[in-house]
Amino acid sequence: MKSTLFLQSDSSDPYLIYKNMLQNNPVYWDETNKIWAIYSYEDCVSILKNPKAEIPALNPDNKQKLNKTALEILNNLTRLSNGIQHEISKEIAMLLFSKMKSVDINRIISQLIKSNLVENKMDWINSVCKKLPVLVVLKSFNFEEKDCEFIANQIESLVKIMLPQKTEEQVKSINEVSATIFSIVEKQLFQLNFYESLSAKISESNSLSLDEIKTISISNLIGLFIQSFDAGRGILSNSLLQILNNKTFSSKTEIEKSVIETLRFDPPIHNTRRIATEDFYIGKSLIKKNDSILVVLASANRDLKKFENELKFDIERNNNAENLTFGIGTHMCLAKHFSIHLTTEALWFLFNEFKTVTILENNIQYEPMINARLPKNIWISLQ
Repeated sequence: MKSTLFLQSDSSDPYLIYKNMLQNNPVYWDETNKIWAIYSYEDCVSILKNPKAEIPALNPDNKQKLNKTALEILNNLTRLSNGIQHEISKEIAMLLFSKMKSVDINRIISQLIKSNLVENKMDWINSVCKKLPVLVVLKSFNFEEKDCEFIANQIESLVKIMLPQKTEEQVKSINEVSATIFSIVEKQLFQLNFYESLSAKISESNSLSLDEIKTISISNLIGLFIQSFDAGRGILSNSLLQILNNKTFSSKTEIEKSVIETLRFDPPIHNTRRIATEDFYIGKSLIKKNDSILVVLASANRDLKKFENELKFDIERNNNAENLTFGIGTHMCLAKHFSIHLTTEALWFLFNEFKTVTILENNIQYEPMINARLPKNIWISLQ
């Protein structure tokens, strides 16, 4: 049987694997990798909502040798925390998200296209997908242009902080950029007119020092950059492919429905991990304390028991929004609605601005990642 852990770059169609596992082994113990793989919608939801299944430590005892600043960022991210630490960091992250001001997405994407279009051709991934989401977040918090440019150019290196396994070169790059980005965000945070009231509110409700709140706030604002890059890049790329393939771009409403259906049908994030803190059962399978768990979200999104005609890209299916791509429960990704809105606006601009949008390659190559299916490049022609 094919391993439950494989690089997306090595699979032309991972959904065939998921279909087979859904039918034959929806809860499967992978003896080779010592990990449970969960494929059905019902069981994935059960794991995601189970308080006995926590986020695993990403860098125990700092074996990856991150420097002090990178370690502070990693240890304070909402996505990677559990218990009371998660509740505090999530509250801060949500407050930060709520203070984002509206920015002109059309102007930003227009500038990106203009800067990268050569003879009516450009790489959608490197020109737009890797830059637009983080630039929108940065500008919504009034970062200076030079700081926006620096962070937008360096965020891809910092995002590697989320990888369970990192190469020495990736650790080196993370350590090189983390201190500068942390310093830029710290400076800007103190200039935001809501920060003083935010820190006072958090301090009063959680008995934290102002220095502790500052570090958590800076880390989670950086976390918003990371989330916008991760989620934004994948949704922008995969949605474009599905919309062009299915010709669903006649209106902004149709595009928004297509983005939501893409999150079900062809999501950027395929799996997430948990670790059991106590024994519990999934059906008849005993998950033991300290067992690793792979929650295969992309498989759950194509579970026939949840989604009718699951293999069809159908923007009118009434429960498409119940996909698990952004998770569910307390660890649901905070960037969900932001990413859907951003992608809808960006793609509506693209199809409204240009009469013809054409993909110039048939064989899309994917990044060598286990948890995410992200195209390396999508060359398009704009007329």
